[in-house]
Amino acid sequence: MKQGTLVYDHATDRYDIRFDLDCYYGGLHCGECFDVMIGGKWKPTRIEMAADWYLVGIRTDDLQGLRVRM
Repeated sequence: MKQGTLVYDHATDRYDIRFDLDCYYGGLHCGECFDVMIGGKWKPTRIEMAADWYLVGIRTDDLQGLRVRM
């Protein structure tokens, strides 16, 4: 599994995963699944869009910078 950080891409209006300085996932779409590090533990989730982007089952106001793996 690759680990990275959630980053928001203003040009595409979607979140992406940055794995390295020049290495990105390519843009996340609704329903894509991955794990997110919360409280020192990996938790499975998926990204969805309503009024704004959110992670199913994860309570946070800001997705930017969350550690993820897929």
